[in-house]
Amino acid sequence: MKQFITKISAIALLASAGFLLNSNAVALDVKLTDYLAYLEVDHDGERVRIQRIQDTGNILNDGFAKTSRKCPPFCIQPMKAAPGVTTVGEAEIFRFMERELADGSGMIIDARTPSWYQKGTIPGSVNIPFTEFVGEADAPGTIQTLEKLGGVQRGEVNWVVRSFEKLLAALGLFGADQKTDDWDFSDAKEVVFWCNGPWCGQSPRAISGLLSKGFPPEKVYYYRGGMQMWKVLGLTVVMPESDAAVAMK
Repeated sequence: MKQFITKISAIALLASAGFLLNSNAVALDVKLTDYLAYLEVDHDGERVRIQRIQDTGNILNDGFAKTSRKCPPFCIQPMKAAPGVTTVGEAEIFRFMERELADGSGMIIDARTPSWYQKGTIPGSVNIPFTEFVGEADAPGTIQTLEKLGGVQRGEVNWVVRSFEKLLAALGLFGADQKTDDWDFSDAKEVVFWCNGPWCGQSPRAISGLLSKGFPPEKVYYYRGGMQMWKVLGLTVVMPESDAAVAMK
């Protein structure tokens, strides 16, 4: 009886090993990086796996295969969106997803208009159109957006306290530069902005609008490659209207 159980256990172990080998073989053909085959993120309450299309002969056949668009408005954007803002690539996005996005200290913002968002978005992203960042500081939509990012509205601040804060900010001390007359961004999230790619000005406009409200630039990241490079690399795209995750071809 013991020998029978041992044989069954051995068969099950081999079967499991074979399954894992086959699963990894597919995932490892085209990895995200040399150390990362895939990763998973939460998107609208669903767990979504991000990996690359495994067909090495795959090519784009949609609008993102175009090389030329009329400029303006589709002009090539600078590498840096604004002073103090860090430009990132896909590998940095993966790390951000595994760390800041996973622990809730970060957000990935799809700054495109809703019609673009409905055509597919990067998993884990929240759609906040750039228009929500460029409004007046006291507009209800702007206030709601800044609160989503972790900003806290300040009440009336004693002028002595505010003067002292400005002095500390000028000296670069105690994170005082993360407070304005109206907002406290000390505990605000780190945010990654992206749009359609190097030819898209929507995320740069969102970043500019956000910084004009006093948001700390060191908490802002610009994924310049956007959807253009995301799709060129065959990475997973979520279709919001069907709530299904697919690797777009």
